[in-house]
Amino acid sequence: MSTMRIGGLASGMDIDSIVKDLMKVERMPLEKLKQKKQILEWQRDDYREMNKLLKELDDLIFDGIFRQSTYLKKTVSVSDETKLTAKAVNVPANLSLQLEVEKLATAASWSSSDPNYSINKDFAINEAKELTFSVLDPGADKEREVKISFSEGDTLDDVITKFNKSSLGVTAFKIDTGSGNVKLVFTNNKTGSGAVIKAKNDDTMTFMNEILGFRFETEQNEYTLIPDQNEEELDAKIKINGYEITQKSNEFTFNGINITLKNVTTSPVTISTSTDVDAILDTIVQFVDKYNKVIEIINGKITQDRYRSYHPLSDEEKEAMTEKQIEMWEEKAKSGLLRNDSILFSGLNQMRVDLYSKVLGASLSQLAEIGIKTSSNYLERGKLIIDEGKLREKIAEDPDAIYKLFNQDGDSYESKGIARRMRETISNTIKKIEEKAGNALRTNQQFVIGRDLLDIEKSIDRFEDRLLKIEDRYWRQFTAMEKAIQKANSQTMYLMQQFNFGY
Repeated sequence: MSTMRIGGLASGMDIDSIVKDLMKVERMPLEKLKQKKQILEWQRDDYREMNKLLKELDDLIFDGIFRQSTYLKKTVSVSDETKLTAKAVNVPANLSLQLEVEKLATAASWSSSDPNYSINKDFAINEAKELTFSVLDPGADKEREVKISFSEGDTLDDVITKFNKSSLGVTAFKIDTGSGNVKLVFTNNKTGSGAVIKAKNDDTMTFMNEILGFRFETEQNEYTLIPDQNEEELDAKIKINGYEITQKSNEFTFNGINITLKNVTTSPVTISTSTDVDAILDTIVQFVDKYNKVIEIINGKITQDRYRSYHPLSDEEKEAMTEKQIEMWEEKAKSGLLRNDSILFSGLNQMRVDLYSKVLGASLSQLAEIGIKTSSNYLERGKLIIDEGKLREKIAEDPDAIYKLFNQDGDSYESKGIARRMRETISNTIKKIEEKAGNALRTNQQFVIGRDLLDIEKSIDRFEDRLLKIEDRYWRQFTAMEKAIQKANSQTMYLMQQFNFGY
């Protein structure tokens, strides 16, 4: 139950201001707790920002210098791109091919060419139907079932649209044959031999044959649409270095090169590959730039000055300052929260060791051999410098050796590649930081700073309860004083009235 408060009516004193001033003194330890809480929150956020940087570096390593495909990048040249084009996909070694195109791959087609039937252009379906087909695509080894539904009154254009929208795998269209009749044609959406379309039941075969005029071959109760071409007419025929091969598609991959045929050739077309030095160089440069940026930021954090006289501002202090003043003050207050941090300091040192220790068993054992060295300026704290000319030379000479320098696997630390070592160091550093500062998925109870924050929050809650009691006590004391003064004043007034009455 709250105490009735009398605010100085009898004494003439500003009791409310007096209590507020007294409570300011009482609140000083609470402000210290709140400042400590704010510092811990800033420190937690700084740690998490460092983890974000380390994760970005790890991701860039994984997607770049860690992948073998990075070092297999090739440039491809084609002597006549009007006949074919080529693109490197996964070429293990540089090669040269002589390619001749005797025939391009074409798509199978089926037409309503049964001489006993014709389709009138005003054709319409007289009752709803569902057709069921069994389809084998070129190059596939398993048939698939396709159902197509037609409605009563569907015109020929409606039928064509439904064929095209279905998964039958064909493009349907009509050809005007004159005298008000049309011919229906299916063209497979894929080139090459092996395409088969079967009617799965009598109703489907009857509709396709007697209504649309397609021809069927019947064998063992199976109805197969008869194509317009022979199988051997559909595949592409080519010679590679004099060796004749067939392909179902005009686009195919040979020895890691994706080849797209355009036209028949009259003379051999040369396809040759060479190491894509620029692409590999760019990936390594990205790694070096990111590494330099990360160590610059982390070094900046662990050497940053700490301004202990700049405490986190209270709400009252902020009210007396401009936004610019608050920003400048808090910049000082946040400075140096990770100064000389042992986790970050240890992580940076280990990454330097990872970079400069020899990789045993590799033909290239150190970064210096490929033109990557440490800056001679000690103020840059281990920044890497690239000799681009030397790096280009080593990439062109043996990209696989550079891959092994970064990624060789081994049972011992010394036999592991630089990227493998660094990823392990980054992973260990991230784990240690998360144990101290957590991450977005952890509750406060699951990391050190979080548990400290919980303890401080409990202390703040207890102190705020205590302050309420102290404030209530002050008001009880001043209220009692006011009542005493009021009583004294009443007695004085009574006596004065009595004396005046006597005169």
